[in-house]
Amino acid sequence: MDSRQYEFADITLVIGRRDITGIRGIKYSEKIEREALHAKGRYPHSIQSGNVTYEGEVTCLQSELELLIAEGQGSILNIITDALVSYGNPSNGDTLITDKLVHIMFTESAKEMKQGDKNMEVTLPFIALRLEHQVL
Repeated sequence: MDSRQYEFADITLVIGRRDITGIRGIKYSEKIEREALHAKGRYPHSIQSGNVTYEGEVTCLQSELELLIAEGQGSILNIITDALVSYGNPSNGDTLITDKLVHIMFTESAKEMKQGDKNMEVTLPFIALRLEHQVL
C-alpha cells in the first residue's frame, strides 16, 4: 500500500483560537485503568476497566509561552481551553485528520536555558477532559 504518511511539517496546533506557530512537538494520550479480576482459582476471570484519563504535552518556543502567559493573565495555569491538532495539508491533496482535546489545562510552566543555547524550548504538560479523534 502506498499511502501518504504525515510529517511534522504537516501538523497544525490550535490552542484556543490561535495557531501555535512556534510548535516544536506535540504528544497526547488516552489511558484507561485495567486490572485482572481474580476469584476462585489462580487464573483471572476477566479484565475490569476503570477510569479514563487524557494527558499530553506541547513543546514550543519561549515566544509562544510568553503569548500564552499573557492570555492567561500572568500564568498559563489559568488557561482553560480546547486544542485542535490537525495532520495534513489539503492544498497538497492530503486528507485532513483533526483530533480535538477538550477542556485542556496546563499543569506546569517551567523555563530553562543552558550556556550555548540559541533559543529557549519549553515543554508544557497538560491534562484534558476528553480526546475526540477525527472530528473534522
